[in-house]
Amino acid sequence: MLNNSIGLAFIVALGASTLSGSAQTQAQQGARVNLAGAYRCEPQPSPCPWPGQTMAITQNGSDLELKNDQGSFANGKLTSDITVSSTPPWNAIGLVLPDRSIQWSNGTKWQKQ
Repeated sequence: MLNNSIGLAFIVALGASTLSGSAQTQAQQGARVNLAGAYRCEPQPSPCPWPGQTMAITQNGSDLELKNDQGSFANGKLTSDITVSSTPPWNAIGLVLPDRSIQWSNGTKWQKQ
């Protein structure tokens, strides 16, 4: 019975380390997604909550800088191949869609130009 418990504990520990390694690999791969460029805020389904409709993203690895055409900016982070987060004033989480547009948690969508 003790051998079964030790074997099960080893399998659980191995699985946990594999999941941890997968998460780290996913974060490293996320840095390879290129979101840099110009975007247009599409007020669907929610209106754009700030002045200006043109946005720009610059990227250095997984670090992002988001800026609108009025000069407001926020830092951001590419958290996986399909998710981003930003600090104030946007303070939102975004889902990167297959066309590289970003659907934000505040209801706006940034369409890559």
